[in-house]
Amino acid sequence: MMLPFDILEYHERLEKTKKRMEEKGVEVLLITDPANMNYLSGYDAWSFYVHQMLVIIIDEAQPLWIGRFQDANGARKTTWIYDENVIAYPDYYVHSAIYHPMDFIAEILTQIGQGNRTIGVEMDNYYFSAKAFEQLKNNLPNATFKNADLLVNGVRIVKSDQEIEYMKRAAIIAEHAMEKGIESIYAGAKESDVAATIYYHLVKGSNGHGGDYPSIVPLLPAGENTCTPHLTWSERAFMSGEAVIIELAGCYKRYHVPLARTVSIGTPSEEMTTLSPIVTEGIQEVLASIKPGITCGDIEETWRKSIKKYGMEKESRLGYSVGLGYPPDWGEHTASLRKGDQTVLEPNMTFHLIPGLWFDNYGIEISETFRVTDTGCERFTNYPQGLIVRDPLNINPTDKIS
Repeated sequence: MMLPFDILEYHERLEKTKKRMEEKGVEVLLITDPANMNYLSGYDAWSFYVHQMLVIIIDEAQPLWIGRFQDANGARKTTWIYDENVIAYPDYYVHSAIYHPMDFIAEILTQIGQGNRTIGVEMDNYYFSAKAFEQLKNNLPNATFKNADLLVNGVRIVKSDQEIEYMKRAAIIAEHAMEKGIESIYAGAKESDVAATIYYHLVKGSNGHGGDYPSIVPLLPAGENTCTPHLTWSERAFMSGEAVIIELAGCYKRYHVPLARTVSIGTPSEEMTTLSPIVTEGIQEVLASIKPGITCGDIEETWRKSIKKYGMEKESRLGYSVGLGYPPDWGEHTASLRKGDQTVLEPNMTFHLIPGLWFDNYGIEISETFRVTDTGCERFTNYPQGLIVRDPLNINPTDKIS
């Protein structure tokens, strides 16, 4: 299998990671976040439901991949590391009440002389359990453990030109899936059918490029449920007069470009008619303010001042760094567009700007994913902003933007 990046780019990423390890006093880094594993090795498989890891040893040129025996060939086929550095544990370690994969991994680390070093682990990680940490500590009594959470994520925050190219392809897929999803919304259409349409086009892709599965399923709250941003879909039918929020992400080579829009089936409510121009005005002011050298907190302040003119406040963050991801999240867990975040913007940082406003019984989402450029920023997608009004009977397929 051809790697998605040149081998030199993987080496560069590894060297940047080792530099951060040195700064934090970490000699051995155990990576369990599948996005970080992919970033440094190329490994790409749906095997993250069992314990696996990439081991970075500060004075060794090659990482080690350690995982389930039946996944070892996947590591050999999708990574740049040597076959002999792929180490597999037997299947009796999988979901066992007696054996644990971390027992095997600790034994390997001891055998290769790494059992008494300073070991960094990704503590706040979906894929690294409390039991996994306990087993490592019990089996490596001479090691010193450090929290290396977000160490690799911090390297990932500035994208290479090739990563940006993959995100541009993901953006085309996102636009196409959004268009097809909106076309399928009308009074009487089932939420599940619209979700299926969106998913089909996310995977089918667009413009000659097939899509990957996104890290988050299409989100599709409708009616009073628009007050809650993370609902998915049901088998109920849409009704005339209600609003529908679509939040999705195009994904290409595991790189995501999220996009959210709000649709009114027929005549918009008074609340939606009022909110839409407030949100779009704020988005435009925020995008115009972005440039290298300002902070994430500065961006949030621009938004806060914009909506304050209309007597509104937003409790949640305005956005977050985005790019490479695996379920359950496409965010990078580093920089957030929120008050007090002092992350300084650099060219080729990429963010999902999602200034959603949610109230007791209704809400609106219009989002943009952007990259920081040398002089400002650019949107990845060019989908129309504003509230999208659909014919409730699906007779007139032309959408109106208000």
